[in-house]
Amino acid sequence: MRVVAVLSSLLVVSLAAAEPAKQADPKDKAKAAAAKPAAPKAAAKPNPLAESYTAIPLAERLSIQSDLVWTGDYNGTINGEFGERAIAAVKAFQKRKGGKETGVLNQPERAALAAAAKPKQDAVGWRMVDDLATGARIGIPGKLVPQTGTIIGGMRWTSSRAEYSVETFRITQPGTTLPAVFERMKKEPADRKPEYSVLRPDFFVISGMQNLKKFYVRAQVRGEEVRGITVLYDQAMAGMMEPVVVAMSSAFSAFPTASALPPPRRKVEYASGVVVAPGHIVTSREALEGCYVTTVAGIGGADRVADDKDKLALLRVYAADLKPMALAAEPLKASDVMLLGVPDPQAQGGGGAVTAAKARVSDALTIEPAPGLGFDGAAVLDAQGRLAGLATVKPVVVAGATPAATPAATLAPAEAIRKLLADQNIAANGAAAGSEAAKGSVVRVICVRK
Repeated sequence: MRVVAVLSSLLVVSLAAAEPAKQADPKDKAKAAAAKPAAPKAAAKPNPLAESYTAIPLAERLSIQSDLVWTGDYNGTINGEFGERAIAAVKAFQKRKGGKETGVLNQPERAALAAAAKPKQDAVGWRMVDDLATGARIGIPGKLVPQTGTIIGGMRWTSSRAEYSVETFRITQPGTTLPAVFERMKKEPADRKPEYSVLRPDFFVISGMQNLKKFYVRAQVRGEEVRGITVLYDQAMAGMMEPVVVAMSSAFSAFPTASALPPPRRKVEYASGVVVAPGHIVTSREALEGCYVTTVAGIGGADRVADDKDKLALLRVYAADLKPMALAAEPLKASDVMLLGVPDPQAQGGGGAVTAAKARVSDALTIEPAPGLGFDGAAVLDAQGRLAGLATVKPVVVAGATPAATPAATLAPAEAIRKLLADQNIAANGAAAGSEAAKGSVVRVICVRK
């Protein structure tokens, strides 16, 4: 069980460094105080090496820590903070390269570190990803898991033959506690057999066997919300996956720290739209904000003919073979739904396929979990496979050099779509219903900004 042993040893070292010092018995304290007057506490000495790193931009500090993980010198969290462990990792790298152990990289040493890490990162396609489904920031070996999709509560990255998979999860029900999620993750799925597990006040780690594969789970809590990552891979791939799993564990940031900002607008933004009448597509108003040119993939230019006051925009296209989707007759109540949308090209290797994702709509018309990029304007289908409304997704982008996004998704109901059409004297007479038939009514909408 080489990978379990490696991961376990790394985590034990990490956790030991984070444990608070053992408190002395109060009686012993009282005796000591009686025997000798209390000496004034010495002020903590500043660490000049740690202070020197604060002058380096955060993005570069994160990059140094990431490179040190890939060279095998650092087994801590990639957070930009250079405490004793991170500085010791720098010294270890310097020693191995025959340099002076200063704890601070000079320019040639920094270049050497990057050069040592790059081949290993490139071999697996290492990249940092902002997971819009959970709000976490994670490291993904893109070449090993090139296929991306949405799942309930998170995202999934997989290889073509399912030798590897990476999943994120987000649990937010009222009353959620870390110990309860910890016990659940040890038992689910039923074929999971933990071989190592550790629970701390703010995070847990579990690793072991699941059917014929190895698994690794790391999760963190804030309030009543738990965010985590699960890595699953064939036993035969353990030798290659050991350093990758360690890097993913170190890079995982469940709750990136920063303040919310208005989302920056991309020069080219991809959304979804739904054909609701001959030649007419409804999409998210937010997705079209500031567009210089709006097009529909496979069709061409689109004219924006109407908006409603809140969430929807109506487009006119000139194509005769579009199949309008049937609108639901009754308002949607809190229930499970199916989302149909076209994920961002980056999420599907440049493709443009319509995909489905399960979700739930609350009484307040919020959609959980919020879908990923490209699903703004996606169709929301009720149990009968009819259009119950549109998903409108608004990410809250956080500041700092390590951006992340926690999307908020709400339902624009079918009644709002029907009214938007009626205001333009357009009849809603679509017939396409059911997830497969409805896919033919979902399109990719492309917004190009100056």
